[in-house]
Amino acid sequence: MTTHAYSGLELLDTPVLIVERSGQLHFVNPACEDLLGISHKELKKLTLYERFHHNKALRNAVQMALDHAGSFIEHDLELLPDGDEAIHVGLTVTPIDSPPRLALLEMRPIDQQLRIVNEERHLLQQQANRELIRNLAHEIKNPLGGIRGAAQLLEHEIADRPELLEYTGVIREEALRLQHLVDRLLAPHRRHVASDVNIHEVLERVRSILLAEYPQQLSIRRDYDISLPQLAADKEQLIQVVLNIGKNAVQAMKGSGELILRTRVARQVTLARKRHNLALKLQIIDNGPGIPEEIREHVFYPLITGRAEGTGLGLTLAQTFVHQHGGTIEFDSRPGNTCFTVLLPFGPDQ
Repeated sequence: MTTHAYSGLELLDTPVLIVERSGQLHFVNPACEDLLGISHKELKKLTLYERFHHNKALRNAVQMALDHAGSFIEHDLELLPDGDEAIHVGLTVTPIDSPPRLALLEMRPIDQQLRIVNEERHLLQQQANRELIRNLAHEIKNPLGGIRGAAQLLEHEIADRPELLEYTGVIREEALRLQHLVDRLLAPHRRHVASDVNIHEVLERVRSILLAEYPQQLSIRRDYDISLPQLAADKEQLIQVVLNIGKNAVQAMKGSGELILRTRVARQVTLARKRHNLALKLQIIDNGPGIPEEIREHVFYPLITGRAEGTGLGLTLAQTFVHQHGGTIEFDSRPGNTCFTVLLPFGPDQ
C-alpha cells in the first residue's frame, strides 16, 4: 500500500501511525505530528523504537499484535521523545494486512484528561483551603489586638523595671508577626484589578528583586518569546506569583545556582473548564535539589514547607492568584531540575 492509500487517515483527530515490525515508519498523520511535536520527515529519520529510546512496552505491543494477528491495547503507555516531557497515551495496535506485516498504532493522549482531573481536584482543594484559612485567620486576628494592647498597658505599669520590658517587647513583636501572617492569609481574598500587562515586565521586575537579594552566586537566564500579546491581569498579583515561586527556588538552592524564566505560547488549551485559542505558558526552572518527595502531593497546601524557616504560604498564594486569573499551575521536580509551569489565558479576542 502506498502513502496515498492512507490519505483518509490524515483527516482523523486521533493520532495514528503505521509501522513495520522493525519499527520502520510508513505513515504518520498530522494529529500524531502535533502530539509528538515532530514533523513526519523528522520522525521517519529514526525507527519508532529508536525515537522513543527502545521503549520495551511499545515494542512488545507492536510485536504481540503482529504475532497474534489481532489488536493489542496498552491503557497507559509513557513515551519520551528526545528533549521533551513524557507523553502518556492509551495505545491500540492493529495489524492492517495479511500476513501481518504492518501495524496501525492509534494513540489517545491521556495527559489532558489527567490535567483536567487534577485541575478539578485542585479547585476543590483550594476552595476548602480558602474557607479554612479565612476562618482560621479571623479567629486568630480577633485576640491579637487584645494581646498587643495588654502588652502596651503592662509596659506602662513596669516602666521602672527595664529588665521586664524585654519580655513585653517580645510579646508585641510576636503579636505583630502573627498579624502580618494573618494579613497574608487574608490577602488573596481581595478582588484583583485587571489591566493590560506585559509578562516580561513582570519577569524583569522579579529578576531585579532576586538578583538584588542574592547578588553573588545566582544566575537568572531569560528565555522569552517577545512576540507574546499582553495579558489582562493584575500586575501586582502576577509579580507575587513569580516572586514566590522564584524565591522558593533560590532558597532551595541556598542562593547559588541557575534560574530560568521562560515564556511561550500554548495553543488550544482548556483552563478552568474554558477552551482558549491562546494562552501564556510561563515556566520557572531551577537546578536545585528538587522538592522533597514527602511533600510533593501537598506542596500547594497552606503551611506545608520543606524549610524549617518557611511559612508554607508562598505556593498557596501563588496558586490562589493563578486560579483567580482563570489559569493553572503545576510542577515537575527531580534533583537538578524543578519546573513550575503557569498557564494563563490571554483572553477571548486572542
